[in-house]
Amino acid sequence: MSVRVLQVYRTYYPDTRGGIEEVMRQIALAVRPQGVETTLFTLSPRPRPAVLERPEGRVVRARSWAAPASCDLGGVAALRQFARLAAQADLIHLHFPWPFADVLLAAVRPRAPVVVTYHSDVVRQQLLARFYAPLMWRTFARARAVVATSPPYAATSAVLQDERVRDKVRVIPLGMDEASLAQGDEGILDRLGLRPEEPFALFVGGLRYYKGLETLLEAARGLPGRVVIAGEGPEGATLRARAEALGLENVVFAGRVSDAEKAALLRACRLVVLPSPLRSEAFGMVLVEGAMCGKPLVSCEIGTGTTFVNVAGETGLVAPPGNAAALHAALARLLRDEGLAQRLGQGARRRYEEIFSGEALGAAYAALYAEVVRPRQDVGREGRP
Repeated sequence: MSVRVLQVYRTYYPDTRGGIEEVMRQIALAVRPQGVETTLFTLSPRPRPAVLERPEGRVVRARSWAAPASCDLGGVAALRQFARLAAQADLIHLHFPWPFADVLLAAVRPRAPVVVTYHSDVVRQQLLARFYAPLMWRTFARARAVVATSPPYAATSAVLQDERVRDKVRVIPLGMDEASLAQGDEGILDRLGLRPEEPFALFVGGLRYYKGLETLLEAARGLPGRVVIAGEGPEGATLRARAEALGLENVVFAGRVSDAEKAALLRACRLVVLPSPLRSEAFGMVLVEGAMCGKPLVSCEIGTGTTFVNVAGETGLVAPPGNAAALHAALARLLRDEGLAQRLGQGARRRYEEIFSGEALGAAYAALYAEVVRPRQDVGREGRP
């Protein structure tokens, strides 16, 4: 069955590189063999060209005029573009949270059914969340399904456990197609001064408040190896200053890396670390990338998908959130013990193959799309003369 899906989120490649952007890309790639055609609608501070053709689908961009509290806001042109695209779609797939998407849905009132992937509770902007709640619940009332990305998040989110939405919740773990990992640019290793004989821990992601990077810097002191931090973001300057103040000669800030450079770092590292201490880190796609590459994982127990991906003692090690000493101990153990790292890395790879592969992701979302769209298509057929 051919289905036209419109995915909607506030930002996308090439403007930004983050977890939700990668989730959107992976879903679009995974469902394409199932006959699903994807268009991705997003905002951009520089939407020229307005339409981009990418392997995962067509990307349509409207202008982002402001981004208060990380909420990109569009104008009349964005409303018009969304209305045009929604009219052409069989299904609209929103990625939550993005309040402007709720505004678009309420203003345009498209006929196509709606699916929401629930990436995270609103954690930091609690005051704004109170004003936003009526609009959020209006969207959830409209949605045919609300997808949680892991069983722990579905069980621990107050929103997803609310009686107004609980019966609509489905769990579809995020995943990644192995073929989407780029060929590695090994030159990044020389550029960063990384030597084969010196193991290193790798962090990849946005340098943001909820990533736990200050704790990672504290944990890096005295480690028997390096810590590579790849990514950029609003906390970058503060983190570099903190590393200098701590005299951390074993911490390397790689900055923004290309897909090929990231692939080389993932394949060369001893382990992947995601020290996020807050529920804003709902899943952690980099953990899936590490597992796909057969690397042991280190994360924190925060009641979200991070410890659904990383099972303590099976795929890696888990530390209490914000505990630099415990994080240091976990990192040091894997940096020192290559045999343990290999065993846990093999476990991570097995879990990837069983749960987080591109095939599993594509099958689950294609089935959900078909289930949601079929009643509308059946009605359309019955209504024809």
